[in-house]
Amino acid sequence: MNKPLLAALATLAVTGIGVAPAAASTAAPAAPESPASTAAPAARAVSFAGTVALSNCSGSLVRLPASEDDDPALVMSNGHCLETGFPAAGEVVVDQPSSRTFGLLNASGTRVGTLRADKIAYATMTDTDVSLYQLTSTYAQIRGSYGISPLTLNDTRPAAGTAITVVSGYWKRTYACDIDGFAYRLKEGEWTWKDSVRYTSACQTIGGTSGSPVVDDATGNVIAVNNTGNEDGGRCTDNNPCEVAEDGTVTVREGINYGQQTYQIPACFALDNKLDLSRSGCALPKP
Repeated sequence: MNKPLLAALATLAVTGIGVAPAAASTAAPAAPESPASTAAPAARAVSFAGTVALSNCSGSLVRLPASEDDDPALVMSNGHCLETGFPAAGEVVVDQPSSRTFGLLNASGTRVGTLRADKIAYATMTDTDVSLYQLTSTYAQIRGSYGISPLTLNDTRPAAGTAITVVSGYWKRTYACDIDGFAYRLKEGEWTWKDSVRYTSACQTIGGTSGSPVVDDATGNVIAVNNTGNEDGGRCTDNNPCEVAEDGTVTVREGINYGQQTYQIPACFALDNKLDLSRSGCALPKP
């Protein structure tokens, strides 16, 4: 995984290179914490506005397509970026109190404020690798205080060939590439993820980029959350995920990185950004 900071530092100390799910590495910024196209629709400039820096990972201030200004805001990152540690395979965290803080960035990557959670609304590393924090502020309050609007989670599955940008609030760095395809299953150590996004080789994400939003350049919407990559050619081990096809064939792609799709998330939230895993169409894993 593009590991969290502490994990990355440990690996760096031993090997001199990066670590598991995509969190941070050395020379990190202090913690608190885009290409044009001639085809329609025209590509939008991708900036850091609405991204956040966690103490060990990246993330983003996000809204659902039906979210309203007075709803409590949400921050999205990876399940493996939780302050409580990696969830075990099969574990789902719901409505757990949290006072975690996030450094909110503007378009140029300057930190303009601090956001605070009041709970982990949802988190897991089963089938996907995502965490969603509910904040103490509404979208309207954040916009009024900092002039920053949330990124919108797309509610349709992306397509291969889509031009994307991975935007790391932790490193204040972007990675531009395309969706190369999808892994039926992506296995890393004890965790298995479904229908993962495989990037083309240009997106060389590193530790600390875990939790970064993966933005569709054409729409500006979030279509995935960055989470891992095969670092040294290992087969299905920590920091070395492998792809498992429907027929069981295993493929190792050294140096290739991945994200987890997020189009399934909106169906699991009701009015007022309230999590409801019993809603029709909600396919996220349940506790």
